[in-house]
Amino acid sequence: MTAPGPSLFYSTRSERIALARQRYFEEGHLPSGVVSDAVYESWARCQRLHSGPAQKVEFEPVSTSRTHLALQKNRDLMQAWLDELPQLQAVLGTTSCAAMLTDPTGVLIDATCVGRAHEMLMPIATRTGVNLCEEAVGTTAPGVAARTGQAVSVLAGEHYFDSVKEMHCVAAPIRDTRGKIAGVLDISSETIPFRFEASIVVGLYAAGIENRLLVSQSAEHLVIRFQVDAKLLDSHFAALVGIDGDGALAWMNGTAARLLGLSSAMRPHERPPVDAAMGAGVSQLASLPSTGSAFLLLANGLMVCARAEMRAADGHRHLVPGWRDAAAMATPQPVKAIAATHVPAHPRDSAKAQITADPDSGGRTKAGALPPGSESPNADLRDSSKHIIEQTLERNGGNVSKAARTLGVSRGLIYRHLGVRK
Repeated sequence: MTAPGPSLFYSTRSERIALARQRYFEEGHLPSGVVSDAVYESWARCQRLHSGPAQKVEFEPVSTSRTHLALQKNRDLMQAWLDELPQLQAVLGTTSCAAMLTDPTGVLIDATCVGRAHEMLMPIATRTGVNLCEEAVGTTAPGVAARTGQAVSVLAGEHYFDSVKEMHCVAAPIRDTRGKIAGVLDISSETIPFRFEASIVVGLYAAGIENRLLVSQSAEHLVIRFQVDAKLLDSHFAALVGIDGDGALAWMNGTAARLLGLSSAMRPHERPPVDAAMGAGVSQLASLPSTGSAFLLLANGLMVCARAEMRAADGHRHLVPGWRDAAAMATPQPVKAIAATHVPAHPRDSAKAQITADPDSGGRTKAGALPPGSESPNADLRDSSKHIIEQTLERNGGNVSKAARTLGVSRGLIYRHLGVRK
């Protein structure tokens, strides 16, 4: 009687990976459904690069000159990492984890390893200049992330080499204003599996480092920061776009691409014009407040809270073609898609603040309609109010009652603004 073959229905994930690993490396069976495509494809590449999983791994630094070059070329990345580091250390300090930062080629440029008693590999692997790319140490999270440009987890037996199977790693790429990989953030734990969803943590802090890097590299860009909630504008979840001196979308982070309904992989020539994406032109966006926030209606209909940051030393003048030749444009007109320079608790309150300006009173605003200190030209206020009403009516199928309820105003006020008799 033939003995039954090994079962794939093992009780633990580590047992299933061990079996899939054995069947792949010894028998050539694909590890489908057990490891991710990113890990399997890395295994396949490593088979062509290395003699086999049993080969001893040496976590060796690259040359001194290459290490110095990596540190010099990545000063902006390093500064962005250092700005995030205190909070990252506070988050990971009581776990078994360490964070690592590599350059685009996989060379480690900084890490938080403290050398715990149970760690054997970490103190060696986290030395500055150690090469963590696939060619050097096989399948690891930072190596795969640098190779593919995608976030990845490589846990225990998913590592290519047997001697690295004690490691648990997650990594996420960090991109620059050109959309290229600027570095990789990795969180690793030796021997002790993650007791939390490490991929969420690494993704969050990689986004924070990336946002800082994008802003620091935007010396001649108008940076628009936006989100659906003003509280998120200074968080890792902020959406960022950079507008160059030609008035084009130079870059956008992943959050911005998702909110705008665009692909973050778009090449510069594939991106839509600024007004087609942002719902406002460059000079209008430049009039957004630099502190606090204002409501901005995006071209896709989404109302967001936004802020403008100009990195050039001379303000906004280089951003709009012909601006230097038009002294009258030194103060840009308010963005008509902005509901108010002060963000209330709900967009409806902002819309109500604008449309409570009584057109019969020559554009004078009723007491309390706008926050103290807010000033806006009467014509722009009326135009913006009418724009908001028309869009709200359109969304409600022309039903004035529903539009009035949405905006929190009377039907008569809507009729008066539109110049329509009941």
